[in-house]
Amino acid sequence: MKNDIRSLDLNLLKALDALLDEGSVTRAARRLSLTQPAVSGMLTRLRDHFGDPLFVRTSHGMVPTLRASTLAVPVKQIITDIAILLKPQEFDPLQAELTFTLAATDYALRAVIVPLMAALKQRAPHVRIAVRAVDSERLSQQLSRGDVDLALVTPQTTPEDLHGRALYEEKYVCVAREGHPLAASGKISLEQFCQQEHVLVSSEGRFTGVTDEALTAVGMSRRVSMAVNSFLVVPDVLRVTDMIAVVPGRMVPADGSLVKLTLPLSVPGFTKSMAWHERTHHDPAHRWIRALCVETCG
Repeated sequence: MKNDIRSLDLNLLKALDALLDEGSVTRAARRLSLTQPAVSGMLTRLRDHFGDPLFVRTSHGMVPTLRASTLAVPVKQIITDIAILLKPQEFDPLQAELTFTLAATDYALRAVIVPLMAALKQRAPHVRIAVRAVDSERLSQQLSRGDVDLALVTPQTTPEDLHGRALYEEKYVCVAREGHPLAASGKISLEQFCQQEHVLVSSEGRFTGVTDEALTAVGMSRRVSMAVNSFLVVPDVLRVTDMIAVVPGRMVPADGSLVKLTLPLSVPGFTKSMAWHERTHHDPAHRWIRALCVETCG
């Protein structure tokens, strides 16, 4: 079938467009950076495909047939559309109006998303951020479906089928309220540490965590009087009690209401990372937001 689209090479359409514009095989060949015989051969194929001479020679040069004239506008539109389609996609953060959905824990909300938003308001004022809780069991599915664009997790909790990148290494610190009996020295012995009342963060409501594992390794234990399911409430609890807490360093408020006490034992920290799906791996907007996360967390 001569007019089957599968038999029509895009280069033939480009040649037809050039011939229509130039009215000359020689000039069309020069424009296409091809030899004159090559363009003549392409014109033969075009004539065969459309079943029409397309151009006839007159004393004034090559003149398009009625069929060729009706093809002029749609052929140029097709070439323009394909050029736009093949043009590398660009992302202009100042003009972009889109929403990124991030999956985050309450810790990542404070440690990553707050500084990210501060930067976004300056660099991409029309970009919105939607935050939802991390659902470890459905994370891969959420990312593959586009329900979530970026997940703030740890390498250990990142499914193998996702891309991932570390943002930073987090360390634990010991904190107490300003005015706490131990705040003046800024130091606390291991014995004092174990004697103090502690508040601990546990999503399951447990009274033990990584700090207790470190204490057990040295034959010690502490008094955990309260277990909460969010880091965000810990500063409020400490401000109104003489309790202390071991928290990630980025959770310590910058207002000076809490004082850091030298942690009297080594408590392993963790790596905060981000994860994303292959479907957004090369997207310019998604690459930009990932790069901004790296920058603002650095």
